Amino acid sequence: MKKGIIQQSLSGFYDVFADDKIYRTRARGNFRQRKIKPVVGDYVEFSAENQQEGYLLKILPRRNQLVRPPVANVDMAVVVTSAKEPAFSANLLDRQLIALEAQKITPLIYFSKTDLLTTEEYQQLLPIVEGYKKIGYQVYEDYDPFNPQQLAAMMKKLKGSVVTMMGQTGAGKSTLLNHLAPQLKLATGEISQALQRGRHTTRKVSLLDVNGALIADTPGFSSYETFDMTVNDLPLLFPEMVELSANCKFRGCLHLKEPQCAVKEAVNNGIIMKSRYDDYVQFHELIANQKPNYKK
Repeated sequence: MKKGIIQQSLSGFYDVFADDKIYRTRARGNFRQRKIKPVVGDYVEFSAENQQEGYLLKILPRRNQLVRPPVANVDMAVVVTSAKEPAFSANLLDRQLIALEAQKITPLIYFSKTDLLTTEEYQQLLPIVEGYKKIGYQVYEDYDPFNPQQLAAMMKKLKGSVVTMMGQTGAGKSTLLNHLAPQLKLATGEISQALQRGRHTTRKVSLLDVNGALIADTPGFSSYETFDMTVNDLPLLFPEMVELSANCKFRGCLHLKEPQCAVKEAVNNGIIMKSRYDDYVQFHELIANQKPNYKK
C-alpha cells in the first residue's frame, strides 16, 4: 500500500503523485456505494502493481474542500485583486479574505493591473496595501505587476503548498498563472469566456507542479458569494479584531453597539482600517437578515 496526493482526475481515473512518480488509479466500487467522490488534492492510500493499473483504497481526512474548482486540502490562495479595470473594491477583497479564513486557507493578496494606474493613483493605493500588511496579510503590489523579483518572491512563498487562484472576472487570474508557469499557455479573457458557455465540456482539474508548488490550473473559489457563517463566527474571521477582542468589556462582544469595545476604539484611533470595519458591519447585517437555507 502507498500514500500519495491526487494530482488530476479525468473520466473516473485519478492520477496520484507518490514517490516522485505518477500512478494512474481507479476508485474501488465501494466508493460509489458510500457516495464518496475523490477530488484533486485528496491524500489517499492506494495499491499499484505498476504505474498504469492502481486502485484507490482510502481517502484520508480533508482539512478543507472547495467546490470551484473541486480541490481539497488547499494551503494557500492567491487573491488576484484588480487595481483598475475593474476598479479596486475593498468590499470584494474582504469577502474573499473572510471566506479563506473560514476555510483555514492562507491568502496572498496580489494586486494586478497596477501598471494601469497613474503615479498619483498608485500612491493612493499604498496606504491601503500597508493596512492589509499591518493585519499580517502577505501583499504583492509592485508598480510592474509582473516584476520578475516579485513573481520569484511569490513562488518562494508558495513552494511546497497546494494553491488555488481566486478573484473577480477580468482581474487577471489566468494572466498571472501564465507568467508564473508559461508552460500552461492558458487561454485568457475572451477564449475562456467562450469555453464557459459550453457547459457540458469535460472539465478536468489538475494540480500542476510549478517550481515545487501544486497550483490548480482552473481559477475559481466562489464561496465568498455566500455567507454561511454565523454572526458570532464572523468577528473570528477578522484577525485584527481577534487580537483586540480580549480587551473588550464583554466576552463575545460583536463590536457593534456594545460599550467599552476595544475594536471600535481601535477604528476611531485609526488602528483598524475603517473600510474593514464598515465591511464587517455590512457582512453582519447580511448574515443577520439571511433567510435560513433548508436545502443544505
